[in-house]
Parts: sequence; C-alpha cells; structure tokens
Amino acid sequence: MPREPRYQKGNGPGTGRVIARACLITLLAVVCLVGGWALGSVKPLPVVVDLVNGGASSDAAQSSQAQPSSEPEASSQAAPSSPVSSEPEEPKTPGIPDDDGIFSAYYERAYQKAKSMTTADLVGQVFIFRCPTEGAVKLIDDCQPGGYCLMADFFEGKTKETVPETLSSFQNSSRTPMFFCCDEEGGTVVRISRFSQYASQKFESPQQVYARAQLDSVVIDTRDKAQLLKSLGLNLNLAPVADISTNPSDFIYDRSLGQDAQTTADYIRVCVETYQENGLACTLKHFPGYGNNGDTHTGLVYDKRPMETFETSDFLPFRAGIEAGAQFVLVSHNVVECMDPDAPASLSPKVNEILRDELGFTGLVMTDDLIMDAITDFTGGKSPAVTAFQAGNDILLSSDPRTDYQALLSAVESGEVSQDRLMESVVRILAAKYAMGLL
Repeated sequence: MPREPRYQKGNGPGTGRVIARACLITLLAVVCLVGGWALGSVKPLPVVVDLVNGGASSDAAQSSQAQPSSEPEASSQAAPSSPVSSEPEEPKTPGIPDDDGIFSAYYERAYQKAKSMTTADLVGQVFIFRCPTEGAVKLIDDCQPGGYCLMADFFEGKTKETVPETLSSFQNSSRTPMFFCCDEEGGTVVRISRFSQYASQKFESPQQVYARAQLDSVVIDTRDKAQLLKSLGLNLNLAPVADISTNPSDFIYDRSLGQDAQTTADYIRVCVETYQENGLACTLKHFPGYGNNGDTHTGLVYDKRPMETFETSDFLPFRAGIEAGAQFVLVSHNVVECMDPDAPASLSPKVNEILRDELGFTGLVMTDDLIMDAITDFTGGKSPAVTAFQAGNDILLSSDPRTDYQALLSAVESGEVSQDRLMESVVRILAAKYAMGLL
C-alpha cells in the first residue's frame, strides 16, 4: 500500500483547531493595533501609513518620525519660547535699604516699627550722643536718641552694680531701646578699666597684647573686654582700631597693632569673630585708614596718599572685619584727597560710596564725634549734622546733642532731607537693634 505524503500526515480535526486559533489571535492583534493607532497610543510604521494612505506619507507621519521624543522632551523644546516669569519684579519699598545685608532679615519688621514713630523720634534714632553728666534722662525724654556714648566721667564714682542700674533707668525712659557704647580699645584709650572697681588692671594696648602670644592672646583680651562691657549693660564697643601704622611717630601708632596690613587684617578678623562669639557688637575704625596723618581732634588733616595705598594696604583690615560680620564702621574726619579733596571723609558721599560699593559694607556707618576741631574748622562752627547725614552716614556721634538734633529735625521738616532718606537709615538702625536682641 503506497505511503501518504508527509505533509498530509496529521491533518484532521486537531490541525483545524490550531489554524482557527492562530487566525483569531491575529485578528485580535490587528484590532488592538488599529484601535491603539486611532487613539494615538501606538505609532504606526511608515510602511503601514503608506499602505493606508495609498502610498503617500502624511505630514503628521513625517512629523512623528522626525520627533519620536516623549512628552516631557516636547515640553522642554517649547520652553525657550516662553518667558522665565510672567510676573514683574516687585518694586523696592522707598525707605527700606536696597541690599541683602547683615540686617536685611529684619528690614520689614524695622520698617513697620519706623512707620509708627513720629518724625522727631525717627530723627533721634540717628544720633548717639555723648552721655551728659547731668540731665541724661531729660535729654532722652526730649530727643529719644538712638544711643549714648559713655566716657570715663560716666564710670567714675560708680560701681559694677550702679552702672547697670543707671543704664536700665535710661532704657526705661526711652521709647526705643538704646545703644550703649564706649571706647575700650586698651592702652591709651580705656574708659572703664582705668578704674579699679571694674578691673584689676586696665586693658593693655593692642601691641602689648599681640606681643604676648599673638592671636591667641588677642582672643583672650577681646573676650575679657566683651564680658566686662556686657556685665555692665553695654551692647557695643567702639573698637577695634583697624588703622595701619608701623611708625612710632604717627599719631595713631600707639592705638594701632603696629604691624603690616595682612597681620593687622588677621588681628581685626579675630577681634570681630571673638566679639560676636561673646554677644557684643563692635566697630571698625577709623575708615578709610589714618595712616601717617595728624590728629583730627585738633584741626583739619589732609591725607595725600594715592588710592593704590588704600587699595593694597589700608582697606585690608576693614575688608577682613566686614567679611567677619562687623556691624559698625566709624569714619574719620581726614580729608582724603584721592577720594574727595573737598570734604572730610565723614562728610563725603564719595567716601561713603567706597565703603558701601567697593568694600561691600551693609551695616551701620557712623561718624567720628562731630564736635572735633577738624569738623568745626571745616563748617565754620555751624552744625555739620545735615551734611554728615546727607553724605550717607546712618549714625551721627555728637557731643553737641541739642544743636545737632535740632539742625537735622529742621532739615527733615523743611524737606531738605527727604523722609525716604531718613527712613533708610532708621530702618537699618532698628534692624540692627532687632538683630542684637535689643528689640
């Protein structure tokens, strides 16, 4: 009997079922593909598109082939055509300092407080008066000064117990907490430690301190000063001296470190950091640097050094102190000819701009005492308060309180000094008081 061809072997009902199943699966796959294509979740191959559209590829198919990217990628391609932010920048509030400075976190609170104060009280905040030996409370009642500078005559005859009591009575008389400061530099300028009831010996000069153990002894000395002042109720020292002098014949030499610019910068940095660690504010002085010049307590002094000397030497300690977070800088009365030949530094907008813009200082700028002969000689005896304030100083140090206060108050009331200019400094002052925990 002849054999059946191989290919015919096994044909029957089982083979039919297999073929039927295969057809069904194929049909389902085609339905799914077509459905997915219609819904847009499946991209067809170009050959399929050609078959469906009669061999002509549509623009949409070409577009999908040229841009096979996912949705996030398509979104990123569209991003450059849209602006970064459709909202306009918020305008600066007039009267609030336009900086992100060391007190800027408190500007808004300070601004709200300042808005609630009278013009007379705002003007008072600009001043730190030399504390009078008599009538100190009355002066606070009348002028509401930002602070008092305490000289040796304040501490003489008092004790460690009575000084805080007296300062507390001053604070109780003031509607806004006050700065209480003094010059406790060490050496020839000591307002407190010269009296034995406060310290067993007066603080040594920066040179004597540095000679003992260099910066290690500076840390100990600065800490002891900060702790003494704080224990008596003071919150600010008008120190350290950032002037550079290496010549013993210079006026400022005995008060300076007596070292080169870099060593003095390191000294200033350590002083500022130690004051901060011990919770006392400090002041860099006397900007832009005394150098080898004479004494402005006794008359006008003209500094003829070139700008390069300041940039490569005198500015270094101030930069170091500013970077370390010094809250105050005191400006001298020297006429620095390379910066402004026409006015003492404390009355010069140009010097203030250098301090703010070139050195980046955002804290409180303070004048040296406006009663010093350099200033009275320059102004012919008239109050320099308005000129000093218009130069950009925030705080005016004054030993002629009522005259200087009235001069600035009258200028604000007449419009010679704008309300915005007054607010700018007062907001910075109040912000500092918030930062120092006084408010």
